[in-house]
Amino acid sequence: MATCTRTMWKVLAGCQRQLTAPRNLPVRTFAAVRAQKKDKNEDTKVKEKRVIDDKDRHKPFSKTAWVPMDDVYIMRYYPRTVYGAADAIDMLKNFQALDFTPHKQPVYIDLRLIMKLEKKRKVDPFVSTVQLPHRFKTELNKVLVFTEDANQAKVAQENGAVRVGGTELIQPILDDQISADFYVAVPDILPKILPLKNKLRKKFPKSKRGTVSIHIPKMLELFRTGHDYMVEDDCYVRTQIATLDMPREHIFANLQAILIDVCSHRPASMGPFIERAIIASQTSEALWFKSEDVLPKPAEEDAEE
Repeated sequence: MATCTRTMWKVLAGCQRQLTAPRNLPVRTFAAVRAQKKDKNEDTKVKEKRVIDDKDRHKPFSKTAWVPMDDVYIMRYYPRTVYGAADAIDMLKNFQALDFTPHKQPVYIDLRLIMKLEKKRKVDPFVSTVQLPHRFKTELNKVLVFTEDANQAKVAQENGAVRVGGTELIQPILDDQISADFYVAVPDILPKILPLKNKLRKKFPKSKRGTVSIHIPKMLELFRTGHDYMVEDDCYVRTQIATLDMPREHIFANLQAILIDVCSHRPASMGPFIERAIIASQTSEALWFKSEDVLPKPAEEDAEE
């Protein structure tokens, strides 16, 4: 018993020495080198983006050939085919006939715009309304007119406005009792309807968009039958342009009208505005097309002048 007691005390004493003994911490015997700061005035070398010109090569860089020899091929081995706009519309109609898909299906376009300007500036995303040569919607848009003038209200009602009024319409609109596709106003009433700015947001009347004017019949003519689109995700325009059962000439005319309207928002100092253009129907594959073939060619200046 005494032996066991002595052994236990020795173990406890050893544990106490381990707990109370100072730990050997690593000691650094040299000084750290101070990091050298880069001089702000030092010229930084900017790596230039290498542009590979392979037009004269027998095949594109990192591709198998310019054109596939077979009807079935792996697309990533060959350059993407970019069609003419008229050819792309014909291909969409052929896809519909071969696949037995609905004849009356929507046709969409997807445009990627070059929004960057010089000195870290860019073109602001915009909303626009365009009058298409050939309408594909059967219903007219609902337009509400803000005015407090009795004569202007009568003109608005005669030209097809769904609702005409002044400040008395503010609370019903805030309560979602009244709604419309477009809201237009005369300049005099604009300061009085500012409480609706957060509610209507992009639909709030603005002179830049053409929804503020004294020419009420002209506004109603545009917005009752117009087609609106907007820039999404900073640089994309995705919108319907027609239905596939429309004649080819009508689809092409609507496509041309939208592309011309999109390019009208381009700053005068910029070059090409559309970087990439895609057209597709609801059930077909996407086809890249040349937007420059749709846009009107600038008038050639006389060389003698």
